[in-house]
Amino acid sequence: MREDVENLDIRDVTANWVNAAVLQHQIDERIKALADLSHTPLFFGRLDYLHAPGADKAEGADGERFYIGRRHVHDAEGDPMVIDWRAPVSQPFYRASKKDPMDVGLRRRFGYTGGDLTAYEDEHLSDPSEAAATSKLLQQEIERPRVGPMRDIVATIQPEQDEIVRSGLAGSVCVQGGPGTGKTAVGLHRVAYLLYAHRERLARTGTLVIGPNKSFLHYIEQVLPALGELEVKQATVDDLVGHVEVRGTDDATAAVIKGDARMAEVLRRAVRSHVTLPTEGVVVVRGSRRWRVPAYELETIVGELLDRDIRYGAAREALPQRIAHAVLVQMERSGEAPDDRVQDAVARNTAVKAAVKAIWPPVDPAKLVLRLLTDADFLAVHADGILDEDERKEILWSKPVRSVKSAKWSPADAVLIDEATDLVQRTHSLGHVVLDEAQDLSPMQYRAVGRRCTTGSATVLGDLAQGTTPWATRSWDEALAHLGKGEAVIEELTAGFRVPTDVITYASRLLPHIAPGLTPVASVRENPGFFEVRPTTADEQVVDACEELLRNEGSIGLIAADARIPALTEALTAAGLTYLGPGEETTAETRLTLVPASLAKGLEYDYVVLDEPQAVVDGEPDERTGLRRLYVALTRAVSGLTVTHAAPLPEQLA
Repeated sequence: MREDVENLDIRDVTANWVNAAVLQHQIDERIKALADLSHTPLFFGRLDYLHAPGADKAEGADGERFYIGRRHVHDAEGDPMVIDWRAPVSQPFYRASKKDPMDVGLRRRFGYTGGDLTAYEDEHLSDPSEAAATSKLLQQEIERPRVGPMRDIVATIQPEQDEIVRSGLAGSVCVQGGPGTGKTAVGLHRVAYLLYAHRERLARTGTLVIGPNKSFLHYIEQVLPALGELEVKQATVDDLVGHVEVRGTDDATAAVIKGDARMAEVLRRAVRSHVTLPTEGVVVVRGSRRWRVPAYELETIVGELLDRDIRYGAAREALPQRIAHAVLVQMERSGEAPDDRVQDAVARNTAVKAAVKAIWPPVDPAKLVLRLLTDADFLAVHADGILDEDERKEILWSKPVRSVKSAKWSPADAVLIDEATDLVQRTHSLGHVVLDEAQDLSPMQYRAVGRRCTTGSATVLGDLAQGTTPWATRSWDEALAHLGKGEAVIEELTAGFRVPTDVITYASRLLPHIAPGLTPVASVRENPGFFEVRPTTADEQVVDACEELLRNEGSIGLIAADARIPALTEALTAAGLTYLGPGEETTAETRLTLVPASLAKGLEYDYVVLDEPQAVVDGEPDERTGLRRLYVALTRAVSGLTVTHAAPLPEQLA
């Protein structure tokens, strides 16, 4: 298929060089999408239907066979050989069961080792004499060692996951899922499905995946290209609101206040305060005639624009046209017949421009936020009845700042500037946005993401138990309201495919303290996994634990409190162990990654050494956040976990 595209001759089929360039770009993209992935088989399943799909079953029509794979594959004549996993005819591969065979006589799964077909497994779904059984191939694929970036799960999608993946584009979905339930993979596969089902629409409106940090995005970035989807952009929330350079930080109290949804109303008031009601009329001179729009009429026009509550910038652009229209009405009454060109000319008149500048001056969002954070009186006026005096003092900067460029903006400040920017000029909306690790966002960050999908839909992914910021959301209903997607359906995934039974059972001891009411994850893995709690007296013993686990196949993550990273770096270097940073791709030579606990979220390793749990808890501003950070660190392992500690363990793990 790739060679066919590479051999296309477009010399005689384009009208001009522009068409030729566009067509060549499309061909290049198609070649890129057809890249051969050496260890990725083209098909992983087969469905034998009892009747041809769509045929009248009463007439006894012959059955039909389909091979299911990551991509649509056709032969030289264009006949399909492999059906895309997203096609409707592929759905029974994921949903059919002995109870509901969906007209499937046989479902076959294929097993591969290094790209070679090594096994297959059959289920006769419509045969009452055959008992339902757990798929060994499915279990092996789920438990396969993790080396390198995150991989797709098209061969192992479960019925409850498939339901979310195939939900329509019009509705938003929120997926609450504990560690290892596959929520990130489900979100990415939903994007792939939506691009398949609504390609033209999403090609116009765009799709975006938002992750918590660059390491996480690097880890997941190969999933969609492996499915042939190259057009999906990725970003962090900080990337979205990058109107200014962030060089500062807030303490937890100030960050929580700045991230509170109440700040949206403070900003709205501050923006609208720039409008000044006119005290005198406007006189427009055209030729020998003078036309006067009195102050009371201008006041009515301004009042109407304020009442419409449209964007500040849009109203500012409308004001000169409204004034010009008032002049045209006077012209028509006097017997003239002005047209649109006259109205545009009046709107550009010097007197009209001067009036607009005085009544509705331009607003620079960054300068506005800077004034709010540095001018106590300005903040007090616009936060009156919203923030109390103590809250205002918390967010005011102690030192004066000369300009927007010299200000040391924090991440929370950048979100405020984004809100103010949207109040002035509407933010562009995309067709679909996936928001991962959503539990960590502040209300103002949710609003920033929501602005990017006001006319589109969203897939929100997260786990309330893994909220590790002081402003982490308390409930999905609250979060979705801030996002502007209050109608979203909330789904819960509780079957754990990644974390071994013994590990998730140990980590779940923290749930009553960090997220009471959440259903603990139940591991579906047959392998209970390796689990050990090991007291230590020196950093060298932590390195020993890493060396022991490196004797196994797969990747190793050494996770520690951020403050412990320098000491462990020294110990690893002294022992001659090479290691990577989070997000860097593991290789056969270097399989150990040193991970600060603050960056562990979303990552996974075959084996994990977790150093000093109490230090992880102590590294956060409060105990609940610290215990949540510990819960994240405990649940990064796929095959085994060793917990090393010199200090006593947190009492919640006892």
